[in-house]
Amino acid sequence: MPAQTMEQLVSLSKRRGFIFPGSAIYGGLQGTYDYGPLGVELKNNLKLAWWRANVWEREDVEGLDAAILMNKLTWKYSGHEETFVDPMVDCRACKMRWRADQIAGKCPNCGSADLTEPRPFNLMFKTQVGPVPDPDSFSYLRPETAQGIFVNFKHVLDATSRKLPFGIAQIGKAFRNEITPRNFIFRVREFEQMEIEFFVRPGEDEAWHRRWVEDRTAWWRSVGLDGQNLVAYHQKPEELAHYAKATVDLLYRFPHGLEELEGIANRTDYDLGSHSKDQGSLGLTARVSPNAHSTEKLTWFDPDAKKHVVPFVIEPSGGVDRGVLAVLAEAYAEEQVKPPPAERLAPAAEALQAFLKSVGRNEKLPQAAKEAILAEGERIAQAPGERLASVAGLLSLPGADTIEVAKKLRGQVDPLVDEFYRTVLHFKPRIAPIKVAVLPLKKNQPEIVETARRIRRELQGAAAMRTVYDDTGAIGKLYRRQDEIGTPFCVTVDFDTIGQGKDPALAGTVTVRDRDTMAQERVPVKELETWLREKLR
Repeated sequence: MPAQTMEQLVSLSKRRGFIFPGSAIYGGLQGTYDYGPLGVELKNNLKLAWWRANVWEREDVEGLDAAILMNKLTWKYSGHEETFVDPMVDCRACKMRWRADQIAGKCPNCGSADLTEPRPFNLMFKTQVGPVPDPDSFSYLRPETAQGIFVNFKHVLDATSRKLPFGIAQIGKAFRNEITPRNFIFRVREFEQMEIEFFVRPGEDEAWHRRWVEDRTAWWRSVGLDGQNLVAYHQKPEELAHYAKATVDLLYRFPHGLEELEGIANRTDYDLGSHSKDQGSLGLTARVSPNAHSTEKLTWFDPDAKKHVVPFVIEPSGGVDRGVLAVLAEAYAEEQVKPPPAERLAPAAEALQAFLKSVGRNEKLPQAAKEAILAEGERIAQAPGERLASVAGLLSLPGADTIEVAKKLRGQVDPLVDEFYRTVLHFKPRIAPIKVAVLPLKKNQPEIVETARRIRRELQGAAAMRTVYDDTGAIGKLYRRQDEIGTPFCVTVDFDTIGQGKDPALAGTVTVRDRDTMAQERVPVKELETWLREKLR
């Protein structure tokens, strides 16, 4: 079962080096996160899988990496200066600010209904350009990657001699000054997008829109998302953006609810038309603002019709960070390896109840922190035999470490979790941050250690598999650690490997353990690379 609470993912991400709060040693900066050693590997693997599927494996898409800073006129004619706004309200009681369309007339922080009238707030970050402050010398950090593709349309078309239909793909940073960043990395102020602008003949747009919805749904399933957790939502006419003829949102069941993972929009000829000169001569279907500054007509010459046309655009646009969150949530599982004896489980369950009572009586905890701790604790208490492994996440919630009985609870639970439970990330192998971990059975046996290190070097080098060596604990603990970070296979080098075991037939072989089944198999070292390649496909 995927992650049930965001706290499970936040705890695991920080503990194992996937994602850290940004600028944490200075109190953090709301809406910013840093990807740690495992997080950057996971993120890069997801981006590579997207690039491979949409650029390398297709014959109709080119790549691009446009600048983050663009001429400010880009954002005037794209419509962002005028329309890229959210309604903002202030709470007069606690001074917090909120998006008016995301609260039900009351402040989520203090419950007061004494709110200001909503007012528009532009989400773009403005920045000074050049060394001399000047009211006109400014630009914006791009709020989306799409506009860099549109203004480069003619460059790519001329450089590649493409014919319609064709697309331009880009992965890159974008920035939005969100009023209320929330839900971990789901809504943040600095994020990455994976976008394609696919250019088609007018009249062929609806068929291509349907094809892209199908293709993008299939791709998300290919990287591990369960089809039951993906929902295609067709926006109603009154919900569409000003540029859209139709939009389908791919929604995912995140721990905090069903929300957008990717949007596939039919943007008609709005974008290329908006950035073109001599718009009146182009036969545009979209309503655009007059452009007095562009130096180009962003058209394609149709050799059959013998005229220039402004292509329609189909845009599949997904968030990298939301994708990381989705594959983490989908892969997450807390599993009971074997049932703990009732006489050992009972003291842990009692310690949990005592902890929750202490939290309920605590008057120093902020209300929001108290409610989060109690909600997660009560979820665990409903089925402690199944959910005991979640206590580590519970105790990592803000404020939990200030509860006096927290240490006692940890002392009761940790030995049981180590022996009877495991947390595991069931990543698809190609997405997993680490593909193989090589473990020596005895770290003080030089021949075992050298053999293990040599195997790691060979797999990481010639085989190009992300492989790590680990000797920082007993073999059982090492298995659990690799389960928790989603490593598909562990390779154990033991005395049999170096020919010093009881069975001479096992010389030159290693034990390979499967993450998902925990089954173990002896594999000859000479065949290990081939064996792993087959399994990691």
